[in-house]
Amino acid sequence: MSLNVEMNGFKRMHDGTPVHLINHVRTTLDHDPDVEILVGSDSHNRSEHTIYTTTVVLRYRQNGAQVIYRREKASKVHDLWTRLWGEVERSLEVAITLTQEGGVRVSRIDMDLNSDPRHGSHKVFHSAVGYVRAHGYEARTKPDMLIASWVANVLCN
Repeated sequence: MSLNVEMNGFKRMHDGTPVHLINHVRTTLDHDPDVEILVGSDSHNRSEHTIYTTTVVLRYRQNGAQVIYRREKASKVHDLWTRLWGEVERSLEVAITLTQEGGVRVSRIDMDLNSDPRHGSHKVFHSAVGYVRAHGYEARTKPDMLIASWVANVLCN
């Protein structure tokens, strides 16, 4: 993994204000240590580019959540497997950064992948789930509710 996550490339979803990933998450946890941290990514192909969006959802146990995200424009990735694997790598790198550099416990990584062989994402399903689990994170996939990858999908548009 060599994506080199830029900690200053994240923004708050509700107003677009730039935030430093680790500082923002640590400050939130300092005020409310029960916040659950969820990470997810999604991607969409647009004309000559692929847009990747990676989200960190800070989910409050009592009520609500806040979202910070990073959008990235890359050269168009035509191969579905490669594009989906790019989502997995981005999510995992953010989770590892939060854990190792920020001392933050990431609750899970949401992945927009389907175990049903009728869906294209099935091709990467087993490899992705195994890869995420091998790094010590819980992997959540369809049909479960995928908050982090759902909001990444919204922000890709």
